[in-house]
Amino acid sequence: MEFEIQKLLEDALERIRAVATESDLASLKTSLIGKKGRLTEYFTKLRELPAEERPAAGAILNRAKTEIEKALDEREKQLSEEKVSQSVRERAVDITLPGSMRRVGRLHPITQVTNEIIEIFLGLGFDVVGGPEIETDFFNFEALNIHADHPARDEQDSFYLGGTLLLRTHTSPVQIKVMRARGRPPVQIIALGRTFRRDAIDASHSPVFHQVEGLMVDSAITMGHLKAVLEHFAREMFGERTRMRFRPDFFPFTEPSAEVAISCVICGGQGCAVCKRTGWLEILGAGMVHPRVLENGGFDPRECTGFAFGMGIERIAMLKYSIDDIRLFYENDVRFLRQF
Repeated sequence: MEFEIQKLLEDALERIRAVATESDLASLKTSLIGKKGRLTEYFTKLRELPAEERPAAGAILNRAKTEIEKALDEREKQLSEEKVSQSVRERAVDITLPGSMRRVGRLHPITQVTNEIIEIFLGLGFDVVGGPEIETDFFNFEALNIHADHPARDEQDSFYLGGTLLLRTHTSPVQIKVMRARGRPPVQIIALGRTFRRDAIDASHSPVFHQVEGLMVDSAITMGHLKAVLEHFAREMFGERTRMRFRPDFFPFTEPSAEVAISCVICGGQGCAVCKRTGWLEILGAGMVHPRVLENGGFDPRECTGFAFGMGIERIAMLKYSIDDIRLFYENDVRFLRQF
């Protein structure tokens, strides 16, 4: 038996050194020292030997098993290191080649301007609120004193979804919902979000655009408060030298109403092609909240007054960055977006 075991050991060590893959090594290990391996069979035959010969034969078998296990472990380590080295060689990077910079993403210009608007009004103590994009005819029109014959209620002007539901045409419905939710003054909020109108797409119109609505209601709010808030906003957004102009206008939900313009950001108010030689650029509509709107919001117009304003965020962004086509915001052309 000793001669057979020695020959088995020499053969096993030679085969272990010749193994080329980890899977082949695992198969060889099973065939040598597995439950039905060749060396394991000799351990089974020990019981067939005379009792006095078993200790010596067992010692020989244990030494052979130890050498085989050691050889298997060493070869397994070698194959693993060779595999890692091969992987490194395959994925090697030539460090002499010039590197390539990863482009860092950035916020969309609409998002940037929205964040600026929020920051400005938060600094004035306004709360930021939101509202649903699908509205009822009541909140979108009737509660805001927009009568049944108003053009905005026509299906050619608004996106109706069936019945009294439509995509909101402005963020003004949030006014009514906030007043009803709070129950009493003071209210000082801005509402931002997407709005929808059946406008043909061109350089200055889009069927989907973003709007910010402002509302302040308390016991003695005046046009003076409105003017102060909007002038502060204009200076923060467009620069300290920005001037503001109020002109009479009409909106169903405010009385009196005003069209608000700022001095041209291109020419500084001197007159240019952008401002059509007037020196002014219209940016928003505003006014004192109509008494009927206060009533619809659950407030008593004899005890409180308020002002409201609304402006398109795209309009603000176009003026701030001198952009002449609103479509650029939605085309996702990285050559345009990368500038902001």
